[in-house]
Amino acid sequence: MDLGLKDRVYVVTGATRGLGNAAARELVADGAKVIITGRDEKRVAEAAEALGENAVGIAADNADPAVARRLIDAARENFGGFDGVLISVGGPAPGFLADNTDEQWESAFESVFLGAVRLARSAAAELGEGGVIGFVLSGSVHEPIPGLTISNGLRPGLAGFAKSLADELGPRGIRVVGLLPARIDTDRVRELDGLSADPEATRAATEARIPLRRYGRPEEFGRAAAFFLSPAASYLTGVMLPVDGGSRHGF
Repeated sequence: MDLGLKDRVYVVTGATRGLGNAAARELVADGAKVIITGRDEKRVAEAAEALGENAVGIAADNADPAVARRLIDAARENFGGFDGVLISVGGPAPGFLADNTDEQWESAFESVFLGAVRLARSAAAELGEGGVIGFVLSGSVHEPIPGLTISNGLRPGLAGFAKSLADELGPRGIRVVGLLPARIDTDRVRELDGLSADPEATRAATEARIPLRRYGRPEEFGRAAAFFLSPAASYLTGVMLPVDGGSRHGF
C-alpha cells in the first residue's frame, strides 16, 4: 500500500535514537523528508547523515520556547513545506514519589508537557487541511508503570490535551494522533530493565505478560508511526494507538 508520504515534510523531535529515530527512518524510507532534533549536536548530525539527503538535523531542546518556530521555518527553508510534526521526547527521570525532586518535576514538565504544547500550538497555526500532529506518549496513559512516577503523571495529561486538540482542529482538516508504546526494545527500555536486581529475569517476566511474548522492535513502532502520520490514515484523529504486542488487547 502506498502511504502517500512521498515528498511530504515532517518535523520529528527527539529523533537521534529510540522511538523518534525509528519513526524518522520509516518516514524517510517511504519517501518523506524530515527535520530531526535532539539535544546533542554531534548525535543530531550523525543521525541526519545516517538518514540521508532527505533529512536535516537541528540541535534543539523541546523546553526552549523558541524551538517550535525555528523547526517549522527549517522545514520550509530546507524542503519547501510543512505537513506535520511528531512530538517525541526522552523519558523523564525514573523514581518513586519520595525519589523525585521538585527540580526533576519542573524540568520534565517543561520538556515533556509544556514543550509539546508549544510545538503543537505552533504547528496548528501553520498547518493546512491534511496536516497532522502526532504525540509519542506511553502505555502509562492507561496503566501507570512502577518506578516512573513523573512520566505517569505527565503522559496522561498530554493525551488529554491531544484529544482536546483533535476536537478543536478537526473542522480545519488537521488530524491529531497519539502512539502509546509499551516495551519496545530501545536503549531507554533496556536502561529501565537494568534498574532491577536481575534485568534478564525482569525482561523474561515482562515478556510472559505480553500476548506476543516479546518486546517490540523499534522498526515496528516506526512503521506504526509512519502510517499514522501519512495520508493513508486520513480518517483517523483523536486516536491513541497502543503499540504494545497486545498488552491492552486492542482497548
